[in-house]
Amino acid sequence: MDFDFSPLRDNWQYLLGGLGYTLALSIATVVGSFILGLAIALARLYGPGWLRKLLIFYIDSMRAIPVLVVLVWTYFALPLLFGISLPPFWAALVALIAHISAYVAEIIRAGIESIRLGQIRAALALGMSRAQLTRKIVLPQALVRMMPAFGSIISITIKDTAIAVVIAVPELMKRAETLVGQTYRPIEIFTVVALIYFALLFPITRLIDRLYQRIAHLGRS
Repeated sequence: MDFDFSPLRDNWQYLLGGLGYTLALSIATVVGSFILGLAIALARLYGPGWLRKLLIFYIDSMRAIPVLVVLVWTYFALPLLFGISLPPFWAALVALIAHISAYVAEIIRAGIESIRLGQIRAALALGMSRAQLTRKIVLPQALVRMMPAFGSIISITIKDTAIAVVIAVPELMKRAETLVGQTYRPIEIFTVVALIYFALLFPITRLIDRLYQRIAHLGRS
């Protein structure tokens, strides 16, 4: 079988333009998921009972439904049910944040609950408020313990952006599919796309692991 990489040489700017969309969608999703996941975790731990039940249902639902279903529902069902029509990029962003924040919330909850009760009781005995306790004692240690899990979430998020192809977001995978349809060179194009994802994800995961190894002692109690 002959390999022909000339379509990639001729269209590399077009393909890398899709990488820009992938990075933008990934960064926005990671930031949004962390903010929403933190709010959900704190509300589940310290909120009223009725709110905890609602959040548990939300978390379990999002973890039980495939992200592709969430994406398609967000893009096609919201206009029909609520009259809310989102552009493809924003629909993908909302769907990914809604889905991934459920996993982030569980990671944060587990990290917070891993802190020894002795520290919490000592802080309360010293007169610290629940907010001060969470901000100054619990979260600094819990965030260090959560770093390996967050590394996995970042990797999953970047890869999950590829599903945005189904609603025509012009990210890396969508542009790769377009080139395949024009050039009939799927092996060459998708091999290069796989290498791009690897070149993007491998340094991120290694960096997070090395950083965790250096500061892991800060999370021990």
